[in-house]
Amino acid sequence: MRIAILNPNSTDAMTQDMADIARTALPAGSTVIALTNAAGPPAIQGEADAIACLPGLLALARGPMATEAEAIVIGCFDDTGLAEMRATLRRPVVGLGEAGMIAATLAAPRFAVLTTTEGSVPVIAANIEAMGLGPRCDGVRAAGIPVLELQDRVPDLRSALAALAADTGSGAIVLGCAGMGRLAGELARPDLPVLIDPVRASVSLAAAVLRAGIRPEPEAMARP
Repeated sequence: MRIAILNPNSTDAMTQDMADIARTALPAGSTVIALTNAAGPPAIQGEADAIACLPGLLALARGPMATEAEAIVIGCFDDTGLAEMRATLRRPVVGLGEAGMIAATLAAPRFAVLTTTEGSVPVIAANIEAMGLGPRCDGVRAAGIPVLELQDRVPDLRSALAALAADTGSGAIVLGCAGMGRLAGELARPDLPVLIDPVRASVSLAAAVLRAGIRPEPEAMARP
């Protein structure tokens, strides 16, 4: 199977991290096509960044490399561009946030989300409500760590996770940023709830959809 990961931001190192995770999660022989939106901001940390990245992201989805893929994963926990791609593409499109939260509902009765900065909180909270998962979510909290500083502030992330777990009692915590994916193993501890890596969850969901032979019809093309 061929799965494209489209990174809405312009940080190529994050794209490569997601590609590395995907290759460990997918069946042998799978192809990962990892693409970076060079026209986007360095990180997506709220609605303004999402708006800024959208033209370049949609251009990537229509480009020759992405069209070789059987499924597309949007490499941003805010699920930037998800609705727009699903409205026009004849391939499965999976968002990190969506997949991470679906995985969390399979892991525990209730879950919480730890994201990076406050600007992402309302976007993620709105997505949770739109999915109908509000009653099962104990909240979205920001760690107060910018996306590009995550690697250097692992102790602060651990503290934020421990505080969220103690305050909510949730059975699962979703790591609410693509940049947290590479840190999932380092952050996991026996005294913490199940941690959901959204990158692994999204490529696994995309693979499951392809195995099931599901080929969604674009919403725009389905309308009379």
